[in-house]
Amino acid sequence: MKKDCTPENELLFLALGGSGEIGMNVNLYGCDGKWLMVDLGMTFSGNEYPGVDLVFADLEFIEERADDLLGIVLTHAHEDHIGAVPYFAAELGVPLYATPFTADLVLRKLEEAGIAGEIELNVIPDDHGSFELGSFGITYIPLAHSIAEGNALLIETPYGRIFHTGDWKLDEEPIIGEPTTAEELTEIGDEGVLALVCDSTNVFNTASSGSEGAVYRGLMEEVARHPGKRVLVTTFASNVARLQTLGDVAKETGRQLCVAGRSLDRIIEVAQDNGYLTDLPDLIDFDTAMSLPRGEVLILATGGQGEPRAALARIAEGNHPIELVSGDVVLFSSRQIPGNELSIGRVQNQLASRGITMVTDRQSEIHVSGHPGRPDLEALYGWLRPEILVPVHGEMRHMREQAKFGRSTGIPQAVVQQNGDIVRLAPGKAGKLADVRAGRLVLDGDIIAPADGDAITMRRRLARDGLLMVVLDQSLQPTIEAIGLPLDEDLPEFLAEAQSDIVDALRKLKGRGGRSIDDVHEAARLAARRAAQRWSGKKPQVKVIILPGSSNR
Repeated sequence: MKKDCTPENELLFLALGGSGEIGMNVNLYGCDGKWLMVDLGMTFSGNEYPGVDLVFADLEFIEERADDLLGIVLTHAHEDHIGAVPYFAAELGVPLYATPFTADLVLRKLEEAGIAGEIELNVIPDDHGSFELGSFGITYIPLAHSIAEGNALLIETPYGRIFHTGDWKLDEEPIIGEPTTAEELTEIGDEGVLALVCDSTNVFNTASSGSEGAVYRGLMEEVARHPGKRVLVTTFASNVARLQTLGDVAKETGRQLCVAGRSLDRIIEVAQDNGYLTDLPDLIDFDTAMSLPRGEVLILATGGQGEPRAALARIAEGNHPIELVSGDVVLFSSRQIPGNELSIGRVQNQLASRGITMVTDRQSEIHVSGHPGRPDLEALYGWLRPEILVPVHGEMRHMREQAKFGRSTGIPQAVVQQNGDIVRLAPGKAGKLADVRAGRLVLDGDIIAPADGDAITMRRRLARDGLLMVVLDQSLQPTIEAIGLPLDEDLPEFLAEAQSDIVDALRKLKGRGGRSIDDVHEAARLAARRAAQRWSGKKPQVKVIILPGSSNR
């Protein structure tokens, strides 16, 4: 490979996001001088990025090679696979490819961003639709997942075929869609698979992920168990199969269905526009729901991850038109995403304080994962029989475990990589060639900025240690304001001492050259910070402002 990372007579794989983490999936394949991108996702921010909601992969590598990028192929419509599209697609300037349901959601995102007219969006049939881009031949392979039109990609190249799973599971009763059969997957394996690039999320699960059909039966039993009570179910809005199930449960238990949450409204609209949820019962509004006898309504609400502005959080606070009282029931038909424990716990504690009964997937089979457990993985390995396994979509512990598991089932090679590793898949033995920058970006207000930039770094420091503002007037007399220091009643005494320390520090500045502005600034900053550390044990950020006309002598 050339130093400029142009793939020559070889087949390369490079993850810029989604390897070494769960979410923010961005994968690149390089062949004969060109690149193909699979998915362009994002992740949601945690406490490490104060004031930030969205986090993206740094696309610097491919942005510098945009002329060699052929297109972006989207496997399915979850945010960790399509969420970054409206922020980067126009800059990359290449066509998008997606099946109808995914394409509809992407188009709405592009319209909201005001760039729909700038992007070529190609809609590919969900049932094994195929197209070509340069040396790549791409075929969508339907697989079950927790959203409509989950797909793997079969990618044909001059050096062999890649089976890129996307997010998937095995499900004999998927409710929505018709996944590719074991026989069809075996035929793909019979024709040869060079590399299986595979979801690692649930590799530690020794059981299969379970079926949406089983969830239907579990939800039916739970709702029927609470006659005369209002029942609210919270689930992931994107799970169209679960929405279909809840519509059926409502009808069969004699309840009317009420939906609370804009993301649910949007998904239902897109699903119905694309031929799904066509027999969903007519929805009732909040006022109608509240006027019905308690046992005649089933409420479907967003907020199962504890999102503070979602419907469930507002209902738990008593700040929503939907009202629950002691004895009513909330079914959490979703798994707890790592990192959301505190938010979910806060909502559940609010519900518990009001006497509301809660049922989670740990108590009843009212949710199943959309990712493969070990039996699912082993079955796919046996059908496809790849020469190389490349685990993705997982933290390092997940990917290493899948590599180990795959090798134990007879896969000849397994390559453990992480974001930024360029891996040669062919010719020759697969392995890492080089590494490139694979950082993170954040959406900070309206600006996309480096996740490790000065703004985020300073915000973390301010959150941890607080801030001192020091203003020096024309005679270099200090005025101090403390923000975020835990001094309370001691604050006036601290401020007086800190002012005295600054005056002493400035008085000690001597020398033939007098006192420069820089000398004054640094002496005041250090004196203030040392006083704060002495009084509080904190090392706050110190901002020194020297007013115009101040004497430096």
